[in-house]
Formats: sequence, C-alpha cells, structure tokens
Amino acid sequence: MAAAVAASLAFAACGDSDDAADPTSAVTSSATGDPGTTPSDATPPAATTPDSTAPDSTAPDSTPPDSTSPDSTPPDSAPPDSASPADAAACAEGKTLQDGTFVVATGNPAFPPYVIDDDPTTGEGFESAVAYAVAEQLGFAEDDVEWVRTTFDQAIQPGAKDFDVNLQQFSITPRRAENITFSAPYYTSNQAVVGFDDSPAVGATTVSELQGLKFGAQSGTTSLGFIQDVIQPDQEPFVYNDNAAAKAALEANQVDALVLDLPTAFFVTAVEIEGSTIIGQFPAEAGGTSDEFGMVLEQDNELVECIDLALEALQSSGELDAITEEWMTGFADAPVIEAG
Repeated sequence: MAAAVAASLAFAACGDSDDAADPTSAVTSSATGDPGTTPSDATPPAATTPDSTAPDSTAPDSTPPDSTSPDSTPPDSAPPDSASPADAAACAEGKTLQDGTFVVATGNPAFPPYVIDDDPTTGEGFESAVAYAVAEQLGFAEDDVEWVRTTFDQAIQPGAKDFDVNLQQFSITPRRAENITFSAPYYTSNQAVVGFDDSPAVGATTVSELQGLKFGAQSGTTSLGFIQDVIQPDQEPFVYNDNAAAKAALEANQVDALVLDLPTAFFVTAVEIEGSTIIGQFPAEAGGTSDEFGMVLEQDNELVECIDLALEALQSSGELDAITEEWMTGFADAPVIEAG
C-alpha cells in the first residue's frame, strides 16, 4: 500500500482523483440555481446511488463431477465446489467483442487508488489489477488485454458498447441495471463525509450532529441519495455535474461537506484538498449503506456469466482479497458515525 500511496501522491499534481477539471466551467446548485465557478469538464468518478440493491456478492457455485482418481494427490486449490480458471476460460470462448482479445474500459482520466499514473496497462492500482486477474481467469494473457477510455455517463447509457467490461467504481443499482448488465460485485465501500479540519462537525458520532451542514454531491449518485435519505440535512444538498465540481465547491466554502465513497475520500483528504479531513464513515453495522462495485457490460451480454465465474474463482483462491489488501488497505481506520 505504501507504494500505491506514493504513486498516488506523485500523480496528484496532474489532476483530481475523481475527475479532471476545467476551471472555466460552471455548475449550479439544485437548491438555489445559482452558478458557481467550479471545474466540471471531467470524467466522473465511481458514481453511487442511495437506492442501490446489490446482487449477491458471489456467482452460483459450479458443481464438479462426482469422480476422483484414487491414486492422484489433490493439488492445493480452491474448495471443490468453487469455480476454476478452466470453467471461466471455457465459458468466455467466443463471447468477447474480438476473438483472442479482452477489451477493458476505464475512465478518462483514471485516478488512484484504482489506476496509478492514469496508466491501466501497468496493472498498478486496484481496478487495473482486478481487470488483469479476471482476464487471466478467462484465458487471456496480459498482451491480449486492450484498454479503451469512456466517460462514466457513456458507460451506463443503453446501447452497444465498444468494450467487454468497464471498471469505474460503478455502484450496482436497479436503475442502472435497466440499461446495462452488472457483474457480481468485486468491492464494497462505505460512504464517508469529507469536510475541513475546523468544521464544527469534526468529532461527530451521530447523524444529528451533521444535519446543520451544507452538503454537496454529484448528481445521480448514491452519495447524493445518502445525503437525502440518511443524513437528511436542514438544507437541501447542492448538486453538481461531477465530483470535480463538488470538490471545488468545498474548497470555495460554498458547501461545508461532501459525501464520497471511502477510498475516494481518503485520496481527496490526503492529496487534493489541503486542510480537509474525513469527518466519518457509515459502515453497515452502524446503520449505514455500503456500495457494491460491479463491472459494466452491454445489456444481456452472456459474457457476464464468465466474469462472475472468474470473480468467484478469485474470491475462492484469496487472490481478490490479496489485491484488495495491496491497494485498498487502511480505509477502515476512519471515524465511524452512527447512521441509525
């Protein structure tokens, strides 16, 4: 993780962790309609929506045949009822856009800790590493993986896709699933509140202590829904086109706090906004709601069954946990706020 943080800090000079920003663009508040001078010309980050109902975190187990070789010594491998690379590879044959190629999409730009130095081809960063691990399960070598770029909004619109899968911290929600197909989840994240070190809310342990703050969030995200449905502040939240605009509003003191997914909150406070801090996170055991990130595929794409087999195999072998440990550790240390 130390290497990942160092890479993140080095990259921070190039742009925001969630969105590249154009300082000449304007955003408006849904509460007031007043324009603000904030960047908004960027690729949105992992968007989130409050009413998300995530699917089961694992794909159905495959059942191996009831036969063993009495003279063979079983290898050290996943449990017998788990998916294997052979299962996923056989499943994926002939189901990708191009035979022999696995096309993976990410944001433009993409940010730590999900992609390091905006270069997904290195395998550095959580989502880059997950993509290559899934590709291997599907029978593709590293050289068989082709990367393309999309905006967040483009990826979740209905219609044909120019990628096999897209990883941009997409929260699994029923509304989005009307237009696209989600894989099983590969990561679960809590919501978190970001404000300044001198905020009166620092040290808050309950939602009621946050309700006097002015909140901002990206439109159409679970973060916005969380503000509206769980925090229920005294003022309507300010709504921005993307997280870059929301962060600029916080820096300009137009809002007191933002709600972001926890890994993004850590990057924002460590690198992007000087003097900011994580006021608290909302884990499920404290009455919060967690976002489950799924890969996006074209609607009704049969490849999703193969992706789920690959993720199941990675979970069973412990490889997914190892990738998560390498790139996403430390996030559980943020203060906890009781949401219930």
